[in-house]
Order: sequence, then structure tokens, then C-alpha cells
Amino acid sequence: MSHANATQGSAEGNGCLSVSVLASGSRGNATYISDGRTAILVDAGLSGVEIQRRMARKGLDPKNLDAILVSHEHADHIHGVGVLSRRFGLTVCINDGTRQASGNALGKLYGLFPFSCGRTFTIGSLAIHPFSISHDAEDPAGFTISCNGAKVGVATDLGIATGVVKTHLQACDILILEANHDPQMLIDGPYPWPLKQRIRGRSGHLSNDDTALLLEALQHDRLAHVILAHLSEENNTPEKARQAVRTVLNGARVRLHVASQAAGSSVLTLP
Repeated sequence: MSHANATQGSAEGNGCLSVSVLASGSRGNATYISDGRTAILVDAGLSGVEIQRRMARKGLDPKNLDAILVSHEHADHIHGVGVLSRRFGLTVCINDGTRQASGNALGKLYGLFPFSCGRTFTIGSLAIHPFSISHDAEDPAGFTISCNGAKVGVATDLGIATGVVKTHLQACDILILEANHDPQMLIDGPYPWPLKQRIRGRSGHLSNDDTALLLEALQHDRLAHVILAHLSEENNTPEKARQAVRTVLNGARVRLHVASQAAGSSVLTLP
């Protein structure tokens, strides 16, 4: 197995992009993205064994991975990063603020590439652009991953969709967007009021309604798939998330998916 070094610049590839959310939610997050030549994980918040198990179920081989991108330091995004890096010889792409905030949770890493939000870098044939998002972490990032004219956008764990977020998520073929909670379910639910306020705040999580507004601003003719992610198991339902987003799709030819904590999403491949 050969591993590409992460470098500053741009990349061109000739494969079709495939995307699969392995898990999404407060108990662990991981997303697989590959063009057939280079394969990465965005976050690894489950145990290493569980991520391997979920990849195997979808016919994916962790031995083909090249790197792990880390969005922020919360445990549901980094729990399996260190063990996978050591087990499969994977470079971990992480910004300095997130690495420092992670403390000892990552352990020794096989390889490290420190990125900066706003600066594009490459992993093999994939061009990665990290951008800043609004969340209660040290230096949280969203990502776009591009290859051969195709583009995937990943933006979960964000309290508001800033202008920066909207700018970078333009012209994506696949969007993975947070739809964390139904506002009324959150208010009526069992969480203590300070936690409800945190979730609703500018550095918390997007509601279904906020996600719908964001998607409305991002629609374009080439958008093929939207995956709703990081749904709260207490304060949302897949049906409510779908219903909120469908109102802005207006019959557009976009396939709408909901990624679950238990099973993630299917493997989606751009033609």
C-alpha cells in the first residue's frame, strides 16, 4: 500500500468520486470519500474496530485508505483517529488548534500534516479545501473535496451557516449537511435549558429549518445528492428532517438521503 503525502496546491484525478457516511451523530462520525485512486476518511469518531466493521459491510477496505481529515477535537470525531493511523499507516490531516485541543486523545500518529483553514492541499489525486465553521471547538473546519471537476462538500457541527460556509459549498455535486434538530422537539425535549441554548446558539448545531435555508442557497443544476447528517436521536426524526428540506427542493432532481448513527448512508458514486 502506498500513501500519498499531503502537499499544498491542487490536484487532478480521473476517477469517479464515491462517498459513504459510515456513521453520523453524537455517538460517532466518519465519512469515506474516494476517487478510486485515493481514499480518505473525514473524521473517525467510532472505535477503530467499528469503523473497520462498517467499511467491510459496504465493501470498503481500510487498507486502501491514505489519510484521515479531522474537522475538530470533539470525541465523536476523533475517537478512532489514532488507532487507525497507527494500524494502517495513515497520515492525519489536522490543524494546529485542533491538535492541541485534542490533548492525548490521538496518541502517537503514523504521519501528521498540519493544514490551515483557507489553504488548499492535496492528498494523492484529491484536492482538499478546509474552511472555518462556527462551532464550540478550538478551530473547527468544514471541507470540500474535489477531483476531475467533481466536488463534495462536508459541513456538519456548525451553529450558523456563515457567508464563508455558503461560499465554499457552492457548486458541489454532493453535499453532506448537518440537520441536527427540529426546533420544537428541542424546546419540548428532555435536555436541560443550558444545553438547549448551546445547541440553538451560533456555535451549536443547525436546525432542520436552517439546513433548508442553506440548501436553498446552494442549489444548482449539477447537485446530485444531499446527505442530511448529525441528526439528534432525541430532538429530531429522519421524517422531520426530510420534510423540512423537501420544501426547498421543489421537485429538483436531487436525491435526498439521511445518514443514521447506526448505519450511516449507502455508497454514492457520481457518474
